[in-house]
Amino acid sequence: MNKVIVIGCPGAGKSTFARQLNEKTQIPLFYLDMIWHRADKTTVSREQFDFGLIEIMKQDRWIIDGNYIRTIPIRLQQCDTVFLLDYPLDVCIAGVESRIGKPRVDMPWIETEFDPEFREWILDFSQRQLPEIYSWLGAYPDKEIHIFKSRKEADEFIENC
Repeated sequence: MNKVIVIGCPGAGKSTFARQLNEKTQIPLFYLDMIWHRADKTTVSREQFDFGLIEIMKQDRWIIDGNYIRTIPIRLQQCDTVFLLDYPLDVCIAGVESRIGKPRVDMPWIETEFDPEFREWILDFSQRQLPEIYSWLGAYPDKEIHIFKSRKEADEFIENC
């Protein structure tokens, strides 16, 4: 395990899991939200984002936390290990709600509300995004793929790695 991606629905705890994995393995950790978002709540251009991602993937070891669905195929090509946090919707919604108003190391600004558009994206995740993700994962039988259906499964993995 040297090149790792952590993906799943917003609120599932991808960043928390990635941090715990980083602490256990000492593999450098990168948050896609920190590449895409600026502190003033604007975003970089698609080209700037892609450049930042490519620079990370040139390294020998990395953990990349985040979905950014259009970049999953290129990250799948480059990684050796995938962690998919496929948790129930209520867990993900509660996860987002719990971080409102709190500073995060994986986001350059503090969320002050649960944006209705973001909530809708989460509600649609299992129908719109997840089938595509599973399809892509099926195309890479050579990758080490871990799919967790609960936080308990993820916690047990971290405890035993």
